[in-house]
Amino acid sequence: VNQSKLDLFCKLGYGKQDICKVLENLGPEALEDDVLKELIRMGSKPQALENQAQPSPLKLVARGSCSTTPGLKRLGEDESDSSDSLRPIVIDGSNVAMSHGNKEVFSCWGIQLAVDWFRQRGHTYIKVFVPLWRKEPPRQESPIADQHILEELEKQSILVYTPSRKVKGKRVVCYDDRYIVKVAYEKDGVIVSNDHYRDLQNENPEWKWFIEQRLLMYSFVNNRFMPPDDPLGRHGPTLDNFLSKKPVLPEKKLQSCPYGKKCTYGNKCKFYHPERLRQAQLSVADELRAKTKVLSTLGKEEERCNCS
Repeated sequence: VNQSKLDLFCKLGYGKQDICKVLENLGPEALEDDVLKELIRMGSKPQALENQAQPSPLKLVARGSCSTTPGLKRLGEDESDSSDSLRPIVIDGSNVAMSHGNKEVFSCWGIQLAVDWFRQRGHTYIKVFVPLWRKEPPRQESPIADQHILEELEKQSILVYTPSRKVKGKRVVCYDDRYIVKVAYEKDGVIVSNDHYRDLQNENPEWKWFIEQRLLMYSFVNNRFMPPDDPLGRHGPTLDNFLSKKPVLPEKKLQSCPYGKKCTYGNKCKFYHPERLRQAQLSVADELRAKTKVLSTLGKEEERCNCS
């Protein structure tokens, strides 16, 4: 085999075995063009072209950035962390709808307002429970407004119908409150309702604690869903901490002393003194001694000046 031709086509990227076969068939005196034509006819390709021909896995890069795949992975993790840090939401659909309809009409728009409020906050797990018989056409004794909203929420896998059926013309309805509390308890989420579920609290002591600690009440003000800023009372957590799995402790804000510079408590004062930041925290007696020393030194200096 001609070594020079072998080296030449190896540098071009062709396989050594293919080159040896062609040179054996054509002979050592074959021209380089003939060898190249034979390699092409055999279907042999340079390794660089083979690599280009193979489709490389697509790498999705965020628009406006040139980040690598690990960076995108971190971004995805951050987004999942932000959604995972928020508690699952379980909405008592009947309670919310009747509350929005002033306890006269089952207003499905009220359910939509509540769902939109939690969506805007970033909650990904939102479930609404409504009895199945609310799918039926509205009657005079049970009017329903904006019934099409229930269908839309069901398509989005947000709304869940609790079972109900008719036996000899009578409607048999499963207790939807038990579904609501059970799912919220298993998901370690929050129940959105103005109902206290006292019967279920007496039924299960674990549910009793959960309902007391995870019940989020609300109001509708001018078609605006408004939960309280302090769901568990004045001394309880804020709404943000109540709805998040990892509550953020607020920074203690020091209240400034009402007496200011006239305060006589010294270092025993529990209030904030901005004028004492650069001073050592002295007791009242030490402060008085320091003042008397300053005054005495000033008096001695004045006497010396007068004598001179």
